[in-house]
Amino acid sequence: MIGSATITADAAHAGMRLDVFVSAHLSPEYSRSQVARMIKAGLVTVNGAPVKASSGVSAGDRIEIAPPSAPMTPQSTGDAPSIDVIAEDPEFIVVNKAAGMTVHPAPGHPDATLVDALLARFPELARMAEPDGVLRPGIVHRLDKETSGVMVVARTPFARTALAKQFKDRVVEKIYLAIVRGIVARDRITIERPIGRHPTERKRMSTVSHTPRDAISHVTVIARFPGTSRDDRGATLVRIRPETGRTHQIRVHLASIGHPCLGDHLYGRGGEADGFKRHALHALALSIVHPRSGERLKFAAPLPEDFTGFLSARGLRVNDENAGEWIEMK
Repeated sequence: MIGSATITADAAHAGMRLDVFVSAHLSPEYSRSQVARMIKAGLVTVNGAPVKASSGVSAGDRIEIAPPSAPMTPQSTGDAPSIDVIAEDPEFIVVNKAAGMTVHPAPGHPDATLVDALLARFPELARMAEPDGVLRPGIVHRLDKETSGVMVVARTPFARTALAKQFKDRVVEKIYLAIVRGIVARDRITIERPIGRHPTERKRMSTVSHTPRDAISHVTVIARFPGTSRDDRGATLVRIRPETGRTHQIRVHLASIGHPCLGDHLYGRGGEADGFKRHALHALALSIVHPRSGERLKFAAPLPEDFTGFLSARGLRVNDENAGEWIEMK
């Protein structure tokens, strides 16, 4: 967390945007977007007055930066959910998020979140509040509530900025597994369909949107499970490597080709399907570059019981060897 600071602009800074000027002084611990939130929250003033992030800086301007308010921490961590920690590093933590766990507090999900679990296990993360005082300590990416699997959480402001940039620049490599409805005919499919907010249903994302953004997912079939009756379309285990990270991207892309995740009642048929009380999507592996050393690192999360139960019932036993093959396959 930053302390208070005063910076005086000189002639070389004249005309520079305020957010650019301040982020240059707070880099690498804080990014330009974080500085913009600080400015919006009134933590940055110019000559004693609040201004916009887009305001220009003039020679002689006195820019004052106030520290954010101390973040609220949970009054009790006794009810915080447990968290499966895959790896710890001075710069980051890698966790295996359980299905049904929301990443951070939101309307309708005020507690029992991943953030609560992290603060209970690593209370020092409370110092990692966003510059505008919002308590999302070290969260640089998200998984849907019902998606299980591997996530990385920054442990320092430096790592938060570095990892956020890796996600933005598509340096992070992600591998997911999904069990989808029906038999996927082709062994490999690249789904390249822009995704945006659904034009009428605000909780859904869609490939038909007024504000789409590019989205690319590479899908590889691992195993097919034929149906056992006329009404049973069967299922397919697929590996997905997303190039982009749009909201609900994998679920929307799979549904767009007629093969939604089992148990997905937002983009599929809904209801409990073959033992899945949630959509059958698991973040299997994540590869990042170490923020300090530059070393490429890979982490994997074991498959949850609903996945292993479904697959073993159909004759496919999951072990470290074949899971490793699914991660490395091209």
